[in-house]
Amino acid sequence: MKIRVWKRSVPGIAACVFALCLVGYALAYSSFAGAYATDRQLPIYCVDTQQKTCSVSFDAAWGNEDTQALIDILGKYHVKATFFVVGDWAEKYPESVKALVDAGQEVMSHSNHHDHYNSLSTEQITADLKASCERIQAASGTAPALIRCPYGEYDNHVIAAIRQYGMEPIQWNIDSLDWKGISASEITQRVVSRIEPGSIILFHNAAKHTPEALPGILENLISKGYTVVPISQLICRGQCGKDYTIDHTGKQIAAAARPAADGRTNP
Repeated sequence: MKIRVWKRSVPGIAACVFALCLVGYALAYSSFAGAYATDRQLPIYCVDTQQKTCSVSFDAAWGNEDTQALIDILGKYHVKATFFVVGDWAEKYPESVKALVDAGQEVMSHSNHHDHYNSLSTEQITADLKASCERIQAASGTAPALIRCPYGEYDNHVIAAIRQYGMEPIQWNIDSLDWKGISASEITQRVVSRIEPGSIILFHNAAKHTPEALPGILENLISKGYTVVPISQLICRGQCGKDYTIDHTGKQIAAAARPAADGRTNP
């Protein structure tokens, strides 16, 4: 009996097995990546809107030299902004918190001590939120509903803890980089070149050149037809409850703006 030997059969089989492995890996990775993107928890970076509205925000954690100057500039242009203040800051400068509130500015939380939330447990985050809200409310008269995580750091458990506590985490889609000490002209260029409807702009109350840059930025926004509103008025919250989605970029999209199955916009 003749035994037929198929030349190159082993290399051919090996190649097929290798190819199948690559396909399996690609499918597994794609599935994993898709699940990760779907499950990832994000704060609100900006809002999906056709209206020319945006928000100006300031983080206040340490210094206080320019807070009143910022209040005066915002007042001159009839602009209401959102100030995210640390609990320690609110307790140290209650007169500034009151001045912000008296001027109609929005005061929200930036944590209690400006700790790294990623390193805290859910219970520790909840305790920090509670303490910051109590201190801010004592100075402002109103409990904050929004929070900006210290250092802009977050992960799934941080965002979940914040929302379970009943607050909404807010990020930004335009960083002025004023915290780097760049010039007023550089700050202005960064902001005005990136502005779009629904943007949230990040400034700091104690950055060196922010008071110098702010008037020109506000004049530019107003000349372009933008209305600057506090973040609580920009985002979908009270008026639409939780009926919204946040896409992979952190853009908040209200249910009414999402396409229906037939391609039309939901009423």
